Amino acid sequence: PMVHAFVRGWRPGRVALVVTGLLLAGLLGVQAAPPRKGPPAKKPGNEPAPPPALKLTVVAKTADVPEMVKIINDRLDAGWKANKVVPSRYADDYEFIRRVSLDVIGRGATLAEMKQYMKDPPDKRRSLLVERLLAGEDYPRHWANLWSNWLLTRSGPFGKGLYKEQMAVWLEDQFAQNKKYHEIVEKLITAKGKNSDPNNGAVNFILAHVGEAVPPADRARYGQFEMVPLTSRITRLFLGTQVQCAQCHDHPFYSNLKQEHFWGVNAFLRQVVREGNVVMRRQAMPGPLTLKDNPNTNANGVVSFEKRNGVVLSTRAKFLASGEDKDAAGPKLDLSEGAPGRREQLARFVIEHENFPKAYVNRMWGVFFGRGFSNPVDDFNDNNQPSNPELLDELAAKIKHYEYDQKKLIRWICNSNAYNLSCVANKTNDKPEHEVLFSRMVMKSLSPEQLFESLMVATNAEAADNKKDKAKARQQWLDKLIGGFGDDEGNEVNFNGTVVQALMMMNGDDINKAITRKDKGTVALAITHNRTPGGVINDLYL
Repeated sequence: PMVHAFVRGWRPGRVALVVTGLLLAGLLGVQAAPPRKGPPAKKPGNEPAPPPALKLTVVAKTADVPEMVKIINDRLDAGWKANKVVPSRYADDYEFIRRVSLDVIGRGATLAEMKQYMKDPPDKRRSLLVERLLAGEDYPRHWANLWSNWLLTRSGPFGKGLYKEQMAVWLEDQFAQNKKYHEIVEKLITAKGKNSDPNNGAVNFILAHVGEAVPPADRARYGQFEMVPLTSRITRLFLGTQVQCAQCHDHPFYSNLKQEHFWGVNAFLRQVVREGNVVMRRQAMPGPLTLKDNPNTNANGVVSFEKRNGVVLSTRAKFLASGEDKDAAGPKLDLSEGAPGRREQLARFVIEHENFPKAYVNRMWGVFFGRGFSNPVDDFNDNNQPSNPELLDELAAKIKHYEYDQKKLIRWICNSNAYNLSCVANKTNDKPEHEVLFSRMVMKSLSPEQLFESLMVATNAEAADNKKDKAKARQQWLDKLIGGFGDDEGNEVNFNGTVVQALMMMNGDDINKAITRKDKGTVALAITHNRTPGGVINDLYL
């Protein structure tokens, strides 16, 4: 009755109470349970019944999609049976469109997108939706946001502002062209030039992580910077190996990783030169920076490091070995005349390493399922073995075969049975240890960027009408929502919510202004376009 009265006699003063509830219900994924026609079906032994068959017709122009979907389905199904787990029911259409829209394009679906989706044939609509999302302009923008945070973190002078915008612009262009993942990584590791060049934001990855400056007297021997943060970030992001644990001692959980391996990788980076000063004060305008290499520094490719017992040792530039042999020597820097530059050689060693495709698949799987085969997704070690190594290996081999085409990998994942499952557990898969089987969807927090973009859609906020104003509003929103953030390793964290953030959502000026306008916005449009209270309520909820 309260909602009915609100719709019949719309008053701005009632908006915050009712509309915010409807909008947040949609944004936060509250689902109305359909009425049951009887008790759920049970198997003998009082076990839950398998979910009813969901007829999914994969819409794909190439044979790799149905082939890889079948591999994923078969591998996971075998794991469920072996562990006597019954997968959760399948997500309904509204749950699915919300999930896949957030994962692929970083925002909730619009009312028009939902209506188009429901008009598609039921067996094809999910696959058709994935294709539309991959073809839309929001796809490259969302993945540029994700990778900007992974590459530059959210803290420090590169974590926000001009330098991060430069990186995001460059990444958006790469994803818009569907550049292959290994090509993007190679450009990031080998980038040179000025970051003020609108097509050269990639240089900010190296510039952001140079670390401590080397004393001037030692620079001819060891280079301008120690390059310690970049050493660990390259292997962590692109190989899923946290070599920072071996900076001061042999890795405690990875028998293949010794202290000399950390410094062997570090030596590839000692000719990096940064021109220009990074402004640390927040109110100051960041200045232009230039990245290049100086072939006259650290000419022999040797760096020194200190053991815990005080003994100082040296190592030449050499990369991490592939394979199980912990004593195997990794590829070494080629110093011969005419050899490629050090970072060019480093990029090749990274891309050719056996962990490169595995780390990529594991990270992408984590984006879509809330956890990877190994979790955390960037820490392969002896104590963090993959939960389904056969499937991880197959996906890694196939994505390498298809030259790291990200859209192909997304199609494989989003068309799989596991991705279509509900997050609601049953008694066979409701324990934390069952999460590694992917028999239900793990609940995921929205990132600040996803929340902002979804609010723009849900409220039809005025800021969304103008690209410049939207960018300004977005930055103000992120500043308010994130606040003090980040650790000394630049880790991404979960945004689980605080009282201040909850008040922003329920009673903040941004939302209240967006939903109290009588000339435009979600509320005004819903009332204008519908003749009945039921139609208004339906549009607001969607």
